[in-house]
Amino acid sequence: MRDAIEHPKLRQLYDYWDGKRAGRAMPARADLDPLDMTFVIGNVILVEVLPEDPPRFRIRLHGTNLSQRIGFELTGKMLDEMPQAEFRQFAQESFTRTVEQRGPRHGRRDRILNGRVARYEAILLPLSGDGETVDRILVGLIHDDERR
Repeated sequence: MRDAIEHPKLRQLYDYWDGKRAGRAMPARADLDPLDMTFVIGNVILVEVLPEDPPRFRIRLHGTNLSQRIGFELTGKMLDEMPQAEFRQFAQESFTRTVEQRGPRHGRRDRILNGRVARYEAILLPLSGDGETVDRILVGLIHDDERR
């Protein structure tokens, strides 16, 4: 997957996550230090996975660059509260797949933002306190107009 990641900041975030695994399937949230992620912190979403069936998701951190771009703040809110229905559904499906597959995911996608098509690249990196169950997802998301 690493070779498919185009944006250098997302590649750096993946490498940081991968290094923190220390031989495990995924690191724990406690293994990560926000000070180590200053290079991308404004483009990060930290998602808490609520153990329901199907799982629900609470946004613990919504990076400032992302909040400014979409015009609303999601920190502390449930994913269900995201006002953009199409993107909310896509995020729900992506987060659920990350929980089920217990591995990193990468993608590029177009979305309508302020009436215009915006292309972005994203990585979803699972975290686990017990080494087995995904309890958090670290998402890095960068729009194409933020290149380099």
